[in-house]
Amino acid sequence: MATVLELEGVSKAFGSLVVIADFDLAIEEGEAVGVVGPNGAGKTTMLNLTAGSLQPDRGRILHRGRDVTRSKPHRHCRAGIARTFQVPRPFGGMTVYENVLVAATYGASASGQAREALAAQTLESTRLTPRANALAGSLTLLQRKQLELARAWATAPDVLLLDELGGGLTEPELEALVATVADLRATGVAIVWIEHIVHALLSVVDRLVAIAGGRKLLDGDPREVMASPELRDVYLGEDPL
Repeated sequence: MATVLELEGVSKAFGSLVVIADFDLAIEEGEAVGVVGPNGAGKTTMLNLTAGSLQPDRGRILHRGRDVTRSKPHRHCRAGIARTFQVPRPFGGMTVYENVLVAATYGASASGQAREALAAQTLESTRLTPRANALAGSLTLLQRKQLELARAWATAPDVLLLDELGGGLTEPELEALVATVADLRATGVAIVWIEHIVHALLSVVDRLVAIAGGRKLLDGDPREVMASPELRDVYLGEDPL
């Protein structure tokens, strides 16, 4: 399989606070990688760097071998790197369908019937077709998260970055969302998923990366990573980093 995304020696500091340090990560086509770590570990900063909303102080970000380190977020998106946010950000006064149509138009650069077909297919894939004509501002939390996922999916990505999708959901709602992510993953898209709800990750991902203190602590089989003493120490504070 080809490598679709690479972070090479990526570092980012805010003033004297180093948030990401010499971080390396390679994602293969169709691979699903989960990212865990305590609050403040640098997980979302890593995602923001990958999506282009932040630029690293050092290092490179490559998409299919092309250096996109200094590209703007919209160029990352059009190249095939899509992301969701922890807090959904729909256009509340627009319908669900209109929200997805905007993503298809400006993210996937689709037009005419192709744009409409992409939007319709996206709603079906993310289980939102019954809510297509509802105003986004009227949706439940689960539906808003589904719409957040749909707007990213409508850009036709080959890399999907997910940031804390499961937060605030009940267990049945989480199961529904995880099923949708699994369906999308089955299409061959590469996924990088930051999540505190570990059993959700374990049901989808092939690999788990643990981050602590802005550095990659572990990278490997999900259950082995979760069982490791190093990760336990980071979460329990027995070996502060």
